[in-house]
Amino acid sequence: MWVFLSDAFFSIVEVKDRPESLLVRARFPDDIPRVFDCVGAKVQHTPDADYAYRAVIARDTVAFVISSEVNRIDYTNFKNSVTDEWRAHAYLNVWAHMASAQDQAVRRGRRSLGRARKPTPPAGPGQV
Repeated sequence: MWVFLSDAFFSIVEVKDRPESLLVRARFPDDIPRVFDCVGAKVQHTPDADYAYRAVIARDTVAFVISSEVNRIDYTNFKNSVTDEWRAHAYLNVWAHMASAQDQAVRRGRRSLGRARKPTPPAGPGQV
């Protein structure tokens, strides 16, 4: 899952053979600490990997922190909420590519395939 916040970007995936843990990856050194320091995330620098910074964090902790970020939303336009010029430029490039993909899909008459998902309730303590 890619997560774009006004001041951080993450790629979040499951840790292999550890479904209770997620690997939070970032491209910039301050992104993980900025959002996950409140839960004691230990960031590793992995300069030879596709994402230079990563932390293994409990799934329920990641869910809590990300849902807290959702509750912080106080803007009506995400792009305007990004104050770092370099980050705003990068995000705008992603926005432009997705807008182009949307236009192409509309021209081809392509619609979403599959059924809508139902929300998955969070696991209780000790459950995965």
